[in-house]
Amino acid sequence: MINVEFHNTVDDSLLKFAVILSRYRGKWLFCQHRERDTYECPGGRREAGETIEHTARRELYEETGAACFTLTPLSAYSVRETLEDTDTPVINYGMLYYGNITELGPMPEGYEIARIALFREPPDNWTYPDIQPVLLEYLKARLLESG
Repeated sequence: MINVEFHNTVDDSLLKFAVILSRYRGKWLFCQHRERDTYECPGGRREAGETIEHTARRELYEETGAACFTLTPLSAYSVRETLEDTDTPVINYGMLYYGNITELGPMPEGYEIARIALFREPPDNWTYPDIQPVLLEYLKARLLESG
C-alpha cells in the first residue's frame, strides 16, 4: 500500500527526490523512460552535494531538454509504502515543484528518457499511478486556491 502526504516543512537532509509538474505552451509535459511504455513527471534522485532545487533544475533539463523555465516550489511530500512481504513501512521524502517551460532545446544524449510528450489532460498510463496523480491533484488544488 502507498500513501502520499504533503508537509509544510521537512528537514532538508530528508529530501531525496525532486518531482517537477511541468507545462509547456499550455500543455502538460511528461516523459517516457526508455524501458517503459508509461509516462512520468520529470524528476529524480538528489545527488551528493546538491540542493534540492539544483536537483529539480538538473532533472528538468536532463529529462526534457528544457532550456528556459521557471520553477516554483509547491510542497515537501512523503511516500509511505508498506511492502507486501513485510509490515515495515518505507518512507521517502521529496520536493514537489511546478515548472513553467518557455523554451525546449534538444534532449541531452545518454540519459534514460526516450521522449517527451505534451498532453492537454494528463495521460492514463502513469509510471507511478499511486503517486504522480496525487501530486498533480495537489497542484490543481493550489492553483484553485490562488485564483
